[in-house]
Amino acid sequence: QVQLVESGGGLVQPGGSLRLSCAASGVIFSSYHMGWYCQAPGKQRELVAQVRASGTTNYADSVKGRFTISRDNAKNTVDLQMTSLKPEDTAVYYCSAVRVYFSSNHWGQGTQVTVSS
Repeated sequence: QVQLVESGGGLVQPGGSLRLSCAASGVIFSSYHMGWYCQAPGKQRELVAQVRASGTTNYADSVKGRFTISRDNAKNTVDLQMTSLKPEDTAVYYCSAVRVYFSSNHWGQGTQVTVSS
């Protein structure tokens, strides 16, 4: 059974930084594409960043140059380093895992990120 546990959310001032971490279990981690999504109140969940099993990364235009996704296949973790945070980054952030050649997302429980002065 796939389990994803996020940590690292919180309250930060505009311009600040946060690092989110997601620990995966019940998976052959290297066989999964890993990603971070966000969902703000009243909005749909949307992709923030993804790191594929190959190591290739892609980012939403809104976070390019500010956020960095990384994975550690030895530790079964995927991190999202967020810098230059803006109030519009405020959302619940979810870790996702998609097995290579499959399409169904597994989700973590989410972690709240609030950017406010």
